[in-house]
Amino acid sequence: MSFSSKVKEELAKQVSTPRHCQIAEITAIISMCGRVTISSENKYGLWINTENIAVARKYFTLLRKTFNMNTEILIRQNSIVKKTRTYTVAVTQSENAVKILTTCKLLNEESEIEEHMSLVENMILRQTCCKRAFIRGAFLVAGSISNPNKSYHFEIVCTDERKAKQLQNIIQTFHVEAKIILRKKSYIVYIKEGAQIVEILNIMEAHVALMDMENIRILKDMRNTVNRKVNCETANINKTVNAAVKQIEDIKLIQHQKGFEWLEDSIKDVAKLRLEYPEATLKELGLLLTPIVGKSGVNHRLRKLSNLAEKLRENKEENYYD
Repeated sequence: MSFSSKVKEELAKQVSTPRHCQIAEITAIISMCGRVTISSENKYGLWINTENIAVARKYFTLLRKTFNMNTEILIRQNSIVKKTRTYTVAVTQSENAVKILTTCKLLNEESEIEEHMSLVENMILRQTCCKRAFIRGAFLVAGSISNPNKSYHFEIVCTDERKAKQLQNIIQTFHVEAKIILRKKSYIVYIKEGAQIVEILNIMEAHVALMDMENIRILKDMRNTVNRKVNCETANINKTVNAAVKQIEDIKLIQHQKGFEWLEDSIKDVAKLRLEYPEATLKELGLLLTPIVGKSGVNHRLRKLSNLAEKLRENKEENYYD
C-alpha cells in the first residue's frame, strides 16, 4: 500500500463527533467529486464516484450519521483494467438530495446548483474544526501525497480555479503556504516543503501518518548531516594530502639541486621531517620539532621551502632569504 493510500485509510476511519464538522467534510466530498442529476420532473439525485472503497465507506457513514438516511452503493468493474473498481454512492430520493445540498450550502438562493458545485458562502467553514474537516474531505477524494522516502509533495486536484483558490485560502488560515498550478485542465493546490506537509497532516488529524513521516524526515536529515560531514572531512583530507605531496616535491627538488647543508637549521629540520613523515599534519610535524613549534610556524617554514623551489624551477638561484 502506498503512503498516500495509508493516509487516506487513516482519515477514512476518523469521523468527527460534531455535526457541523461532519457537514463540512460531506461538503468537501460533494464539491470535489459530486454529481447532481435533475429529471424532467424536477427530481434531484446526488452521486459521488470513487475508486477508493475507504472513501465510499466514509461518505456513506457520514450521510447516515449526519442526516440519518440510507444510500445506495453501486460497484462497477472497469472492463479494460479488471482490477480497477468504481464505487458509486447514490442518493436517489429527491427530498434527501435537496436536503443535503441545502445543508451543505451548494444551492443558491433560487435553489439552483452553484456552478462547478462551489460553495455559495463560507458559513459552514467559520470554525477551525470545520476547516480541518473540509480539508480532510477534499484530500480524501481528490488528493495525493508522495512517498516521503523519495520526495515531499502534497496536492489536491480541483476542477476549476475558484474551487482551488477557496481551498488555498482555507489551508492558509493555518499558516501553511499552499500554491496553485494549472495542470492540463485541472487546478492543483500543492505543498512541497516537508515541514509544511507534516503540518497539513496534523491539520487533517492524520496523526499516525504524521509520525511515520516525521521518523522518515529525521532519518533523512541524519543521513544528510552525516554525508555533509563525511564530504567535508574528505575534502579536508584531500586538501592536506595534496598539500603534503606538493611540499615533498618541492623539498626533493631542493635536495636534488642544492642539498640541505646551506639551509637554516629550522628550515632543514622541517624539510627532513616532511620527507620522513609524508602523511603527518602540520600539528604533528610541529610536535616532532625541538623545541615544539605551532602549526603556523611549521606552515611558515614550509612556505619558505616552496618559494625556494619555485625560484629553482625558474632557474633563479638568488639567496632566497632576501
